[in-house]
Amino acid sequence: MAGNRRLKHWGWGYEDQQSSHEEIVAASEGIIPMLGFGQAPERPVELDQVELRESRLDSPGGIFTEEKHQRTVHALGKAYRDIVRGFYGQFDNPPDLVAFPEDEAGVEEVLSRAADWGAAVIPFGGGTSVCGGVEPRLADPDRPVVSLDMTRMNSLLEVDETSLAARIQAGARGPELEEQLKAQGLTLRHFPQSFEYATLGGWIVTRAGGHFATGETHVDDLTESIRAITPDGEWESRRLPGSGAGPSPDRMLLGSEGILGVVTEAWMKVRPRPDFKATATVEFPPGDAAFSEAARGAVRLIAQSRLMPSNLRLIDSSEAATTMAGDGSATLLIIGFESHGQAVEDRMDQAVAIAEGEGGRVASRSSSTPTDESGGEDSGDRAAGPANSTTGSGEDEAGADRWRSAFLMAPYMRDTFVACGIIAET
Repeated sequence: MAGNRRLKHWGWGYEDQQSSHEEIVAASEGIIPMLGFGQAPERPVELDQVELRESRLDSPGGIFTEEKHQRTVHALGKAYRDIVRGFYGQFDNPPDLVAFPEDEAGVEEVLSRAADWGAAVIPFGGGTSVCGGVEPRLADPDRPVVSLDMTRMNSLLEVDETSLAARIQAGARGPELEEQLKAQGLTLRHFPQSFEYATLGGWIVTRAGGHFATGETHVDDLTESIRAITPDGEWESRRLPGSGAGPSPDRMLLGSEGILGVVTEAWMKVRPRPDFKATATVEFPPGDAAFSEAARGAVRLIAQSRLMPSNLRLIDSSEAATTMAGDGSATLLIIGFESHGQAVEDRMDQAVAIAEGEGGRVASRSSSTPTDESGGEDSGDRAAGPANSTTGSGEDEAGADRWRSAFLMAPYMRDTFVACGIIAET
């Protein structure tokens, strides 16, 4: 849980995670020679040096604030252009007020007051948007803006153990959500790269994709029903396991980017925490293209086999070297399976056989079961994959953990790249 930690006014993460200038300089000494370009690291503009437009609204207090730090945090998303502007202190379109409702009555108050003020309202979850969705940049530059931060509505409200579903408030960040479900022996198993900060509501309105390769890969697949507050009142879809009666009403809000209403909660499909896992790393010689035909063929055949691996990730040789998952001499195929109560080794055997049939060589393989000493209550905390195996030893496990760390640390590294004048974007 975030507790009293403050988000950085620019960039990714909390203030206490900001690398020092000395650490950035040290990192640049490895990054710049490797890339062959870059500049001596600059320092970001500190918050007290940021010139922020005066608020055009008088704060009524309560759940509203016009505090400078909150207005800067809510002024930009996390696209590369946003990180660069924040680094240089360019917050041209800050919200006039930021509101922190704690219940639906608070959301209704925000919408009501905004209507009286003639202000626009922008729902805000984790602020990890990369498409400008949270930036208060309007067609009418004189119209005031209220940023509606949902992160205080972050509770697990109800669990249906029979149907394996959970009613969760939309402001729950990934770790908060999983921590509360873990107490019930359950998990949502939705792990986008923004997992640490993004919220359930943000996932829903952006149709977020997760870490897994097959099956329920997008939040759409996990959503049973949605509840929202709109300027005209409450909106709620029926909770059904499935329906064939016309268009799905949930599709009105899934992917809506918050323009039709403020998602306040949703019933989500959950599952027991996995206790059987298997992972394998298969090497393929690099081809003329980023991925050799053999590696692409293995992925295609495994995907079409209906074995349904949890993880099926192809990493080219340069990424393998950068993340230290490999030495850069081979393309890596990461295969992972997981289950609750059912062994997965047989499916892994079949997937590995397919990869070997296409010319792959198994570099490492590991597994865990409920009886493994290391596969206890925390064995469900990580998605199946090279970085998430719970058994194994030596260099294989260390390399896997390095890959996982690199995957999660990529947004943090981007802040260092900005300081060095380097653009790196997906």
